Amino acid sequence: MNYETLYNNIQAYAENTESLFVASIPVFVQQAEDRIYNSVQIPPLRKNVTGNVSSGNQYLSLPSDYLASYSVAVVDSSGNYNYLLNKDVNFLREAYPSVTYAGTAYQGTPGGVPKYYALFGNQYGNLEALSYILAPTPDSNYVVEMHYFYYPPTIVQGQIATLNTLTAGSLYTNGVYQNVPLTGGSGANATADIVIVGGVVTSCSLKFGGNFYVVGDILSCSSLGSTGTGFSIKVATVSNAAGTSWLGDNYDPVLFYGAMREAIVFMKGEQDMVQYYEKLYQEALAQLKRLGDGLERNDAYRKGQTSLPYDKL
Repeated sequence: MNYETLYNNIQAYAENTESLFVASIPVFVQQAEDRIYNSVQIPPLRKNVTGNVSSGNQYLSLPSDYLASYSVAVVDSSGNYNYLLNKDVNFLREAYPSVTYAGTAYQGTPGGVPKYYALFGNQYGNLEALSYILAPTPDSNYVVEMHYFYYPPTIVQGQIATLNTLTAGSLYTNGVYQNVPLTGGSGANATADIVIVGGVVTSCSLKFGGNFYVVGDILSCSSLGSTGTGFSIKVATVSNAAGTSWLGDNYDPVLFYGAMREAIVFMKGEQDMVQYYEKLYQEALAQLKRLGDGLERNDAYRKGQTSLPYDKL
């Protein structure tokens, strides 16, 4: 099931084509995806990246889409993998106190090949990104390979990711216009915060990406007061132009029933209908868990991973 089919089925099953409901379908789908991704470990939730740590620096910046670790390994100059153990920051600080940061430089002797890591917290330069602290502090430059949990791209098709090429227009009423609908293009329901200074649009910050847009769409806005003309902005990038995902291709019932449950809640439907779709969702989720947390884990080397018993066919 691709996104277009899912989108049409939600409207058909809910028997609702009202504009606010239709505009909220991407939200229903993404809420369902988040519930699924936090309930079962399926293959596309895993991501593998490599990075580098430098001599004397015990901190490692994490990818912006990082959620949780599966494994972290330091690769030495001979290509040997040294898998790190997860410890608390307090343990690392007390066990390996030799290297400290004083103003602008590290003081002390680096300890060696790192053996442990801990989630240290937000990065100073980016409060939305996290970092690790390693111990002992690296005595050389090393490659780090990290296997981690993240949310894969949503199945929602053509959701705007970035905008560019702003045409400012003229004679608009100065002000800050929040969450205003963007019009035009091949998609629908994108919104943005728009700032007007001196009668021209000075910024257009995307708030919600909508769906079914394509790169190159030219968007405008008719909600900037009664004066002004000429504002437009171009779609630079969109997510998932094909409208497909692992869930849609391999096990779509759990996604559909999860989205329908969110849709019925949105419509303030009868409680028995909410329970009906919740029941169907839970049944589908149990079957998915048999695959993701059962069959997929049958030959796992480390038992630290989620592993559920299952009945063999």
